[in-house]
Formats: sequence, C-alpha cells, structure tokens
Amino acid sequence: MSELRLDLGWVSGATAGQLVRGDAGRTIGAIVTDSRVAQAGDLFVALQGPRFDAHEFAAELLRRDVAGVVIDVEHAGAVQADVPESHPASGGIVVVADTVRALQDIAHGIRRESGTRVVAITGSAGKTTTKEAIAECLSSRFRVVRNQGNLNNHIGLPLSLMELRSRPDVAVMELGMNHAGEISRLVEVSEPDIRVWTNVGDAHVGFFDSVDAIADAKAEILERADAGTVLVCNADDGRVMARAARFVGRTVTFGTAPGASVRATQIEDLGLDGMTAVIATAGRDRVLTTPLLGRGNLMNVLAAVAVGLEFDVPLDDLIATVAGLTPAPRRGAVHRLRDGIRLVDDSYNSSPAALKRALEMLGHARVPGRKVAVLGEMLELGDRAVALHRECGAAVAAAGVAHLIAIGGDAVRALADGAVAAGLPAAAVTVFSRSDDAAAAAVATVAPGDAVLVKGSRGIRTDVIADRLALELA
Repeated sequence: MSELRLDLGWVSGATAGQLVRGDAGRTIGAIVTDSRVAQAGDLFVALQGPRFDAHEFAAELLRRDVAGVVIDVEHAGAVQADVPESHPASGGIVVVADTVRALQDIAHGIRRESGTRVVAITGSAGKTTTKEAIAECLSSRFRVVRNQGNLNNHIGLPLSLMELRSRPDVAVMELGMNHAGEISRLVEVSEPDIRVWTNVGDAHVGFFDSVDAIADAKAEILERADAGTVLVCNADDGRVMARAARFVGRTVTFGTAPGASVRATQIEDLGLDGMTAVIATAGRDRVLTTPLLGRGNLMNVLAAVAVGLEFDVPLDDLIATVAGLTPAPRRGAVHRLRDGIRLVDDSYNSSPAALKRALEMLGHARVPGRKVAVLGEMLELGDRAVALHRECGAAVAAAGVAHLIAIGGDAVRALADGAVAAGLPAAAVTVFSRSDDAAAAAVATVAPGDAVLVKGSRGIRTDVIADRLALELA
C-alpha cells in the first residue's frame, strides 16, 4: 500500500488553519519540529516552550525551501515580513491558533486516513516493556510501528503517529502522563482500537491528591470507546478493575486472579534468570518462560499475550516470542561482568511500587556473592516522599541486601533509615548527594560473585553509576 500523500491544503484543513501563502497542492515530505533536521520539502511545525520558540527559525527554513511552516497567529506577521512575497521561496505558511494542537491534529488526521489498527498502553509502571513485548508478539505476522524511547506525551505521541503515513498494519503506542486530562487528549489523538491498562501505582503521586486520583487520570484510557473497542486490563489491580466496569467496549483481563482471560498459575521467580509460569487461556494451558525479571514483568508479558490473541496470533507462537524477549535499555537489563558479578541496570526511572518489585526480584536471585542495591531518590512524590522512601528502605532489608548505596537528599536518607530500622547494619549503608561520588563507591564496594541492582529516578542520574560499573568491572 502506498504512503499517504499529504499537501498543504490537507494540513490547513486538518488543523483548521489558514494557508496564507503557498500552493495548497504542494506535497509535503517529513513533518518535523526540530529546525536542525528539516530538509527541503518538509513541513516544519514551530513549537514554543518555556525556554525556546521555534518560530525564530520559520523564515530561515522557508528560504531553505521547506514545503511549508505551521506557525501561530501571534508570529504570523513577523514571519511573513521576513520572507516577503517577492522572495523566490515557494514554501507555504499555515497559520493556526496553537501549534501544539495543530501537531496533534495532523497526527490525528494521519491516524484516521492510514487504516492502521492502534494499540495504546497506559499504566503507572511497565508501559515501555509492555509496548515492546506487544510489538514483538505481533511483528511475526504484521507490519508494526511503535513509539521510540519515551516519545509518549502530548508532543512525542503525535510525532510517533507520523509513522502511520507508511500505513503499517499495527501501531503500538504508549501514553504517558503526570497530570489529569493528558491521557484524555492522547486518546482523542490516537483513537486506539485496543487499550491496555497495566496497573495503577504511586509514580507521580506528588502531582495528585492520592493514588485513587492517579487511577482516575489513568482511567481516561476508557474514553471515546465504542462497542467494537477492546480493553485489555490487569485483573489483579482493584483500582483498574473498579474503573474498567464502566468501559463500553469489550474487556479482556490478564493476571493471576481467578477468571482472568489470560491467567498465570504455578509462578516461579527465577531471580536474575527471569520468570516461568503456566498460562491458562480459553481452555488451553502452556508453560511460559521469559527472561524478563520479576512479577511486574510477568504481568507485562501476560498483557502482550492477551493482545496477541486479539490479533489471532497462535498461542504457541506467542509463547515462543516471549521466551526470547530482552529488556529495553536501562529497564532491568542484566549485564554479566567479570568474576561472576551481575549488574541489573534498571536506572531509567523509579517509583515506590516499581522499586519494591525490583527488590523482590533481587531477593529471589541466587548468587554466589552478596546482593548490593544502588538506589537513587524517587522524585515527584510530593509530601509523601519521606514516608514512601522509608517503606522502600524496609523492602531493601527484606530482600536480603548486604550493602545499600543511596543517592539524593532528605527523602533518600529516609530510605537509608528505613533499611537500618528493618535490620540492615548501619555500617552497610552509605548515602551520597551526587551520582558521580556514588559511582566510585559502588565500584569499590562490589565484589566477585555479587549481584548489584541500580535504580532511581532519571533526575538523579543513576545511569551514570550503571555505566561506570559496566565499564570498570567488565
């Protein structure tokens, strides 16, 4: 099937904008928001943020023969003055009320015209792993695109949906949020045929009054559905299931709860070697093994299997696919270093619920040496930060950690105090304010045969520590 052909007239219609200059029939190439990558024939959408204004580059790009620029009303006069009608540039100017909204409207138009089936994923933890697992489960039979990295917000998702111009069979998209109303708009833009709700946790609780308020915001994934829409959701999460009851489409569940459409029983945590379980669905039982770590990832895999079955992928094929999954970078990747040392790099991000799951996995690990935890402060927890960090400190001790290196401020000191209160010797706990200093200490602490978990919020930069360990202990 040929790629969607778009022109400036289509753009002005999709955005409810006004084409004030240029030929409506001018075909556009790529749709970009970064002036540095814009090429002749592309459409440039000028976004404005708190520290930048891309409208400054619009006139220059027109002179470089982009197909057109999308700008807002406020900047229209200045851009037109910079590239007068007498200039030979043939690029068009589309004026809109809001360029972010225009980017979203363009993506929505492409999504509608592509014919692609869209799978959208939300949840407090595991979105990216679930996205990757679903995409892999479908790729054997379909042409699949997925959003790259963390392009899952009000700008990243529209940019990801631009790939639907190639008319793939399926698009697997994660939807991120940290405030109410954001998922609602992303659902409006992406119009998902299948919605996946992994869980509700305490990530971003600092922006909400309670975890129930987070659940209500995540429940926006249920909006704009019809009888043909499918919801795949976590049967083990009471907050998810309470809200899923109002979904107007068809509901498919996964988990360990009796009655789950895709149910795991006889679960065995293999520590650093992954998980195994018996999967029961539609009267069939299969043994499932995945190298992904911990029960949280087992739930992500169950969600992927449920989605695969909705696309009529045979169960045996799905079982084979998940057996070969590998974690996304910095999301539980296991690195085998010298002298039997194993590094679990989970440094991409952290939340209390996710950290507890990671520590539970570490607790099940069978290693010849000790278990070391290098943990960064968890951000965006608001006035609950100290209490939640202290709870996680107790989980550190319960996991059998022999040495804790913690990085951050007052909240992470509560983590250390919680670990000591739960039985970890004070001499086995070290707190640093900077990741660079903690990295040197981690290298000096880890011994042959040890397993070391590195996890923390992105703002704390525990990735620096993971990289230093991988380099110096390779």
